[in-house]
Amino acid sequence: MSGWDGFLHGLSVAAQPGVLIYCMFGVLLGTFVGVLPGIGAMATISLLLPITFYLSPEAALVMLAGVYYGSQYGGAVASILLRLPGTPQSAVTTLDGYPLAQKGRAGVALFTSMIASFSGSMIGIFVLIVLSGALAKAAVAFGAAEYAAMMILGLVAASTVGAKQPSKALAMVVLGLILGCVGTDVNSGVQRFTFGQTELMDGINLVALAMGLFGVAEVIANIRVAERTGVPPRIALRDLLPGKAELRRIPLPALRGGSLGSFFGALPGTGSTISSFLAYALERRLSRRPQEFGNGAIEGIAGPEAANNSAAISAFVPTLALGIPGDPIMALMLGALVIHGVQPGPLMLEARPDMFWGLIASFGIGNLLLLVLNLPLIGIWVSMLRIPFRLLYPAILIFVCLGVYSVRGSSFDMFAVALIGIIGYALSLARFSPALLLLGFVLGPLIETNLRRALLIGRGDPMVFLERPLAAVFIIAAAGLIAMSVVQVIRRRSASAGGQTP
Repeated sequence: MSGWDGFLHGLSVAAQPGVLIYCMFGVLLGTFVGVLPGIGAMATISLLLPITFYLSPEAALVMLAGVYYGSQYGGAVASILLRLPGTPQSAVTTLDGYPLAQKGRAGVALFTSMIASFSGSMIGIFVLIVLSGALAKAAVAFGAAEYAAMMILGLVAASTVGAKQPSKALAMVVLGLILGCVGTDVNSGVQRFTFGQTELMDGINLVALAMGLFGVAEVIANIRVAERTGVPPRIALRDLLPGKAELRRIPLPALRGGSLGSFFGALPGTGSTISSFLAYALERRLSRRPQEFGNGAIEGIAGPEAANNSAAISAFVPTLALGIPGDPIMALMLGALVIHGVQPGPLMLEARPDMFWGLIASFGIGNLLLLVLNLPLIGIWVSMLRIPFRLLYPAILIFVCLGVYSVRGSSFDMFAVALIGIIGYALSLARFSPALLLLGFVLGPLIETNLRRALLIGRGDPMVFLERPLAAVFIIAAAGLIAMSVVQVIRRRSASAGGQTP
């Protein structure tokens, strides 16, 4: 079926009461955790993973996706009102959102962020519909060698593109790959890295790892913050309406930001954070009033917000259609699919059309719900910022323990999540990215499986990765990214050494 026919079919799936309820729950929860700094979509999705065992695959994925793109909406609220980004993607929104709020125009800033977010999401959905058909047609070109090479490229891109310290990023990816090897080898039955612990024979629990890295570690990082600084202002509905001149300054930046975000979101390893900063830089370059940027420019809110929401939607392109998660949250989505026995990839469009198109249709429904519900609920979200963190973190830890124990009923997993949380906090202090560790952990077993399969087909000859044109392109691209990172590091060191020379 064509893209638009599939989307119409997906609407009938997404409109089912059971799926619709979880869609609404997901977007509302996502907005809530986006508003509250220090929690985030990653920790929330990790907490929800055990619950998905009791849901249908469609409802589970729709709910988790709703949390993801719903947090993009909520992240702008704390960024604009308190200069505290609710999500990393919303950091750039503070540059002009907070100054505009300081001028008494907080309502206009919030309205701009929500309209731009909705517009960007619609652009992202359009890109998903258009690209999915093309990727499905290209499915026959993908074999084991192509899958392995493409996953390697995704990991290299995630650890090098935009990374300040590529060596630390690559180290986290490699550590994630090693942790993914823990357990019993499927082919030989040999136990790897279990150290005699029977609880590790099935490998490290994905839920425990995710909750430890992004739930417990975040609680430890924020536990000393007893009270938030600043008191958000009260905002009435009439304060949300911008003037005609301000309204005319929203559409073009939102269109440019949405287009930019949909492009970068569909590329594995880039993500919505890079998209939002690039959109801000683009708007500043194109603006006739560049002096306003940093002092409350409408374009400085509309462009980045459209970009990060569009990227959040189009990030599902490599995850669903290729089986390659573009960022750590998409890696969790991939884990949720695998838990339900669903194999993402180009053939998913044919094997599970209800799930694929139902999810895409739910994006449209969910974003419409976000727009309709969030405007009148602004007052409630603002009041959430007054909740002291000391009241939030005990509840978070309780949910972490319940969630981890419910997966396998093992007390070992509860000790593991505590240890992983401490390690995750230590990694963040040392400026290592735990998110890349999770990405390597999820992709590691998939890479190993396809690597073995490709080598079996090639009778042990590693040249099979260069003899197949598509796989060769991916391998060369990965090698090119590593080479570029090495050159950048050498230049940076040379420049710093030259600056120190008297």
